[in-house]
Amino acid sequence: MQTLAEGLRLPTNGLDYAILAIYFVVVLGIGFAARASVKTSLDFFLSGRSLPAWVTGLAFVAANLGATEILGMAATGAQYGVAVVHWYWIGAIPAMVFLGLVMMPFYYRSKVRSVPEFLLQRFDKSAHLLSSILFAFAAILIAGVNLYALSIVVEALLGWPQWVAIVVAGLFVLIYITIGGLSSAIYNEVLQFFVILAALIPITVLGLKRVGGWDAMSESLTKQHGGDFMTAWGGTGIGDANPLGANWLTIILGLGFVLSFGYWTTNFAEVQRALSAKNLSAAKRTPLIAAFPKIFIVFAVMIPGLVAAVIVPQIGTPDSDLTYNDAIPLLMQELLPNGVLGIAVTGLLAAFMAGMAANVSSFNTVFTTDIWQRYVVKGKPDTYYLKFGRLITAIGVLASIGTAFIAASFSNIMSYLQTLFSFFNVPMFVVFIIGMFWKRASMKSGVWGLIAGTGAAMVNYFWIYKGGVIDIPSDQGANFVSAIVGFVAGAVVMVVVTLFTAPKPDAELAGLVYGTESPDPDEALEEADKAWYRKPALLGWGAIVLAAACYIPYSF
Repeated sequence: MQTLAEGLRLPTNGLDYAILAIYFVVVLGIGFAARASVKTSLDFFLSGRSLPAWVTGLAFVAANLGATEILGMAATGAQYGVAVVHWYWIGAIPAMVFLGLVMMPFYYRSKVRSVPEFLLQRFDKSAHLLSSILFAFAAILIAGVNLYALSIVVEALLGWPQWVAIVVAGLFVLIYITIGGLSSAIYNEVLQFFVILAALIPITVLGLKRVGGWDAMSESLTKQHGGDFMTAWGGTGIGDANPLGANWLTIILGLGFVLSFGYWTTNFAEVQRALSAKNLSAAKRTPLIAAFPKIFIVFAVMIPGLVAAVIVPQIGTPDSDLTYNDAIPLLMQELLPNGVLGIAVTGLLAAFMAGMAANVSSFNTVFTTDIWQRYVVKGKPDTYYLKFGRLITAIGVLASIGTAFIAASFSNIMSYLQTLFSFFNVPMFVVFIIGMFWKRASMKSGVWGLIAGTGAAMVNYFWIYKGGVIDIPSDQGANFVSAIVGFVAGAVVMVVVTLFTAPKPDAELAGLVYGTESPDPDEALEEADKAWYRKPALLGWGAIVLAAACYIPYSF
């Protein structure tokens, strides 16, 4: 992500700053209110597994509304047009439904406190330790990316120095997570979800009004970029050239299957919200409830990008000072009056803080339970791990502040993050999916699958793509291909290693492999959740059908 254009400084006044101050006060108030519920380490890391599905569902989607979602997807809309819908309708919804209907029963019934801990139960310590280290590192790095993105926006819009924005936002996240644990993060994410919508909806509505509505906008952009710009699948035939640098096959397999499923089903920053639900039914419904707002959020980030491309046709070109990342800040400057402007700025800050808080809260859980408690300091009382969890939260926030400055050396945060997902999340997904559905997969195949998948994705990206061995038109297209290569390599290596190593005893696989599940006695508590409209299958398939139907107006 490049620094935003200097000319985008917003005309904020006292009313705007008052709205921002009220938001920060409420955030801290939620943190102090949540403190009373934190008695044990389970309360701190997983909210005591006590939260209702609607809360965890909104937190699930809010945790994803970070830097790449708001600025990055609007930039993608300005650059690639309607093709941005792929990241939502095929690149998110099917994977979220799969997580809710298929994977959450395994996660929740096994009573794991984290995603890596599931690998310990299914495979062995080597797979567990490697995945824990990789995840902890990635969580801090991504939290830093959110902080850095926040700082460049605040610097451009409000005039605050980058280091001030980084430190102030980091300290606020540190305070409310350290005090109230995951409950504080989740309830703040619910608040942030509505604040973000309050910021994006006025920008979207006023932006469409400014360009004369959807039809006038479509006509203008079609003249500028051609007919495919306003369609989802136009120009994606194999061999066809398009700005996205991907065809329908790499979109479906690379984005729709490998990258999407790898992210949504194994990213603990998301799964942690579902694990904090009060029972299995609520855990299954968490990503399914989140899927419905996710379907429509695309309009609130895509339309501002399209509007910006109409208002400034040269956006993102060498002839303009404005980059694609400037789309939403540009509309904020052009369209919003004071007061509404304050809400929009608050919404942007809320988005970045939600993304950072999700990664910090998942980092403290993995580092404490999967690394420190399991391998470093064992057998201490629960109070010790509760105190250590608070300490490592502070260390994690400080580390995120450090990685925020490191992130400044990368020119495109969105592509960079998706590269990370192809390196780490995709190999973890292949290990999970084979381990869950193939009983014979051996204990040692897990760690070798992780190594092979990560290594193959890196080789494809750095040597084959960056080295120019094969011409791939864009970073996005390269990420799709790297994801496919990582998935195939990890799967092949797991199969080969399994053929030469011992499987885990059947007695140790109960509830960890498909077909070995046994009823959970706690599921008797779910009677109140058996209303027809709360059925996970209905919610899941309803989201799939709705997402598919949304494609129809944009397919031709």
